[in-house]
Amino acid sequence: MGCSSVKVEATDRWRALTLAGIAVVLSLTTWFSATAVLPELVARLALNSSTAAWLTNAVQAGFVFGALASSLVSLSDIWRLTALMTLACLAAATFNGLLLVAPTASIAVGLRFATGMALALVYPPAMKFIATWFRTGRGLAMGVMVGALTLGSATPHLVRALGQGFDWRVVIATSSIASLLAAAIFAFALREGPYAFARAKVDIGQIGAVLRDRPVMLANAGYFGHMWELYAMWGWFLAFCTAAQANGLVLANASLLTFAVIAIGTPGCIFCGWLADKIGRCYATSLMMAISATAALLIGFAFDGPLWLFTLIALIWGFSVVADSAQFSAAVTELSDQTLVGSSLALQMGGGFALTIFAIWLTPIVADALGGWRWTFLLLVPGPIFGIAAMMVLRRDPRSIQLAGGRR
Repeated sequence: MGCSSVKVEATDRWRALTLAGIAVVLSLTTWFSATAVLPELVARLALNSSTAAWLTNAVQAGFVFGALASSLVSLSDIWRLTALMTLACLAAATFNGLLLVAPTASIAVGLRFATGMALALVYPPAMKFIATWFRTGRGLAMGVMVGALTLGSATPHLVRALGQGFDWRVVIATSSIASLLAAAIFAFALREGPYAFARAKVDIGQIGAVLRDRPVMLANAGYFGHMWELYAMWGWFLAFCTAAQANGLVLANASLLTFAVIAIGTPGCIFCGWLADKIGRCYATSLMMAISATAALLIGFAFDGPLWLFTLIALIWGFSVVADSAQFSAAVTELSDQTLVGSSLALQMGGGFALTIFAIWLTPIVADALGGWRWTFLLLVPGPIFGIAAMMVLRRDPRSIQLAGGRR
């Protein structure tokens, strides 16, 4: 009888992980929908290059605002997670769909900001949700969730690489429908697992408790170092490839390689999740950050070829640069006051994504100052080095024994 109940629980938790992962991919298509059809939106709304960039950056800014506001009022520690994610998916579908009729550039950017706010109530709560199903194997489970985010991030580059003609309105409408399907999954197919966290009360002072929690903030510092590198690399790798082509690198399809570099992060997330559950979160995250920092350091040397070396370094970088992402979230769920896990995750992601906006903005400025892209990614190397230092300090903290069942 006991064996049977364990088997049922194992089946249920993998079902929850599969469905939640699918829902995250579906809902996050709204994040990148405008990016996939940016040329059409530029022409339709007569956008200049600065405003066009904000069709992507506004989603990130909205995500930051939504995550920090959610953390401030402990929203995902008060509401039932599936209800919160359902409403957020419905909001993301609505704001995304309104792009079809947006009459001006400012309204379009505002809708992208609102979409980002909605997604801040999908992704961080989804990480907390999956933790209610996995006490052991949590690193692997959260790795799968970040892998879902990574796959969504890569998809627009695949669309460009394939070069197939499409009506931009179909892309926007399809992504909104996908978010509606995600809402249905959260509403009707999922429930919180057996390891649900205690509910909190609204108390703005609780954010101070998170900020004063040294082990949690060390895990956050590791995440911030990781995020300094991640989105700037994702956001500008296509420009780096294109510049390398102009410099003589024999590369047939820069968009296809960019898709491959980002998409290979999906198995990277799953691998690092498995590794963290085996050797500890501090060691696994530090290893991945060391590899990604080395790749950022080396790729400039292969800027003009040979192609096989450029591609190898790029793929190793893509595999490692996002692989550790989920482990910082897993660490927060293990280290936080259990009534504040949702707030802690929202604060972590809000701060991390705020850094990405600055890193994304600064990277092309550095490229201009250096007279080209070849050595620009050296700017990103300090991020993972800082992250490694933070995780090694965390490993020496007595409370790190709470990580990964005692594997620090």
